Amino acid sequence: MDVAVSGIVAPGFEVVKAAFEENFTSRGELGAQVTIFYRGELVVDLVGGLKSSTKNSPFTSDTLVNVYSVGKAILGLLALQQIDQGAIALDEPLANFWPEFAAFGKQKTTVRMALCHQAGVPAIDQLLSNNDLEDWDTMACALANTKPWHEPGTAHAYHTNTYGHLIGEIVRRSSGRGVHLVLGDAMKDLGAEIYVGLAEDLIERCADIEFTSPLDPSTLQLGERTDESSMALRSYFNPPGYSSMGLVNTTRWRRCVVPSTNMHATAKGVATFYRALLQPNTLVSSQLLAEATSVQSEGFCPILGEVATFGLGFTPTTSRRPLGPNPNSFGHFGTGGALGFCDPTAQIAFGYVMNQVTPRWQSTRNAALRTATYGAVDALEHRSLI
Repeated sequence: MDVAVSGIVAPGFEVVKAAFEENFTSRGELGAQVTIFYRGELVVDLVGGLKSSTKNSPFTSDTLVNVYSVGKAILGLLALQQIDQGAIALDEPLANFWPEFAAFGKQKTTVRMALCHQAGVPAIDQLLSNNDLEDWDTMACALANTKPWHEPGTAHAYHTNTYGHLIGEIVRRSSGRGVHLVLGDAMKDLGAEIYVGLAEDLIERCADIEFTSPLDPSTLQLGERTDESSMALRSYFNPPGYSSMGLVNTTRWRRCVVPSTNMHATAKGVATFYRALLQPNTLVSSQLLAEATSVQSEGFCPILGEVATFGLGFTPTTSRRPLGPNPNSFGHFGTGGALGFCDPTAQIAFGYVMNQVTPRWQSTRNAALRTATYGAVDALEHRSLI
């Protein structure tokens, strides 16, 4: 698709614009934004394409799009801030401030275990409806009353959707405020457009996600809790719309608060978030951030079906999920290819959002943009040495 790409490109970063344009011409992009800060300066802020394949509405610089698991890192940061403020401790049991969570032997589950996907509740026992998904207390209660699928702290399983209610309830219990309100205030202070539980004026700015699932959650029979296959199905489809299937692009979904799955953002908002993390002791203490971006859990994940590495909310760069070439790079991918990350060594903060979802998290589009970004930076640094 030939599209008009517009926005800012600093000298030396033209290769990123070329990669962004090629995403539309040969890699199936529909609508997208990419924003990059380098050494604190805005060097790329590009947009192009359409908000929907069925409407001739342009994807603009203020278009919001569902970024899926990119939101997990942002949600995790809200919990880290509560730790910094002394409201909770990293190795404190959740049951200390969320007594109901102690059910079924979960009394020793800590904040750290929750943040690095070791809490043992990637799926909920009680069969729930999409009406339940709209009620925070119902979801948090069902999660607390779930028997862990493994002993907390002994293994990990990606909490693909329950992470939102697990970490969100930690934030709510420790701050005394709904996670959507805590997020709203934090991002407003930062000047970053990242939201969950959208108001009407924000809903009007949303792009439609183009997402074809091979499964129809309304036809699935989840049945009784049994093995890891049952766990995986429930993690994605209990409630049926937990992963957005059947709900995505609806006002109902956009108003809902599922912060691991339906945060909406601009690329500039995501990059602005990561730019702040490059500044010592800005959003969170440098010591806690160093711990949060280091490996906390690593090994085979039965939900993802592959070896996975987790920090605390953030994921460190790995050969399987590469962010930057420098080992201290960290961030989070989202379903379909959305991506936010930063590289403290290269001083890069990166945000990319789009509405044409590809399977899982990796895509040739975000890979092309990352490669072009580092190519530009390498060339600039080489010239500065000559």
